Amino acid sequence: MGQIIACANQKGGVGKTTTVVNLATYLALAGDAVLVIDLDPQGNTTSGFGLDRGEFQDSVYEAIIEDTHLADLIIATTIPGLSIVPSSISLAGAEVELAPLPQRERRLSRILAELVTTYDYILLDCPPSLGLLTVNALTAADAVVIPIQCEYYALEGLSQLIATINLVRNHLNPSLAIKGVVLTMFDPRTNLSAEVDAEVRKHLGAAVFNTVIPRSVRLSEAPSYGLPIALYRPDSKGAEAYAALAAELRARDGRSAPTESVAASSEGPSQ
Repeated sequence: MGQIIACANQKGGVGKTTTVVNLATYLALAGDAVLVIDLDPQGNTTSGFGLDRGEFQDSVYEAIIEDTHLADLIIATTIPGLSIVPSSISLAGAEVELAPLPQRERRLSRILAELVTTYDYILLDCPPSLGLLTVNALTAADAVVIPIQCEYYALEGLSQLIATINLVRNHLNPSLAIKGVVLTMFDPRTNLSAEVDAEVRKHLGAAVFNTVIPRSVRLSEAPSYGLPIALYRPDSKGAEAYAALAAELRARDGRSAPTESVAASSEGPSQ
C-alpha cells in the first residue's frame, strides 16, 4: 500500500514546490515508484519537471471536477519511476466549482483510491492557501510535509495551518499525521536562520526533520531548465540536502537505503 503525502503551507515562497519536485526525484532515484499530483494552479511543479502544461488537453482539474479517471492523466517524467498528473490554469476556478458539489472535500480522496496500491509515494503539491483544494489534499493524505522558510515570519501562519490540519483530522481524516516540518532557505551566515531553526525545533521537537535545505542559487536556477536539482547540479549543496531529506523520510518510514547502483544513477548531467 502506497503512502499519500501532502506538501502544504498557506504562505507562498517557502520552497513548497521546490521540495515536492526534488523530494519526489530523490525518492524515485532511491528505487521508489512515485507519483506527483500538481494541485497548484500556477503549475510550477509541472514545469519543474520540464513539462509544458499547455501541451496537455487534460489535467488534475478534469479528475476532480469532471470525474475523469486519474490513471488516464498520468504523464511520465524523464526520471525513471517518477510520474506526474499535471496542473492547468482551470484549477484557478476549481475552488468555486467544488463548493456546490456533494462530498466536495473528498473528491481527491475518492479518485486516488484506484492508484494507492500502484505507487510507493504519492506527493500532493498544494496551492498556497487553505481553500478546498488544500482541504481535499489533506483529506486524501496519510501525512503532511510542511516546508517553513527560515525567515522572521516563519511561525506566523504555522498555527493556522496546524489548526486546519486538526480540523481535517477531527471531521474528515482521523488518521492524518504530520510527517515532518522542513526548514528551507537556511543561510548559515545569518543569526536569523539559526534563531528560526531553534524556535521551530523548540515548538515542534521531533516533528522537524534534521535535514535543513540551504538557500541556494542552484536550486533557484534549476526550474528555469526544467530540471530537478539532481539532474541540474547533483554536486551542489541543494542537491545534497534534498538527497538527505529523502533518505531521512524513507528512514522514518522504515525503508532501506538505496543500493549503490541506484544511488549512483542520480549523478546526472551538470550544467
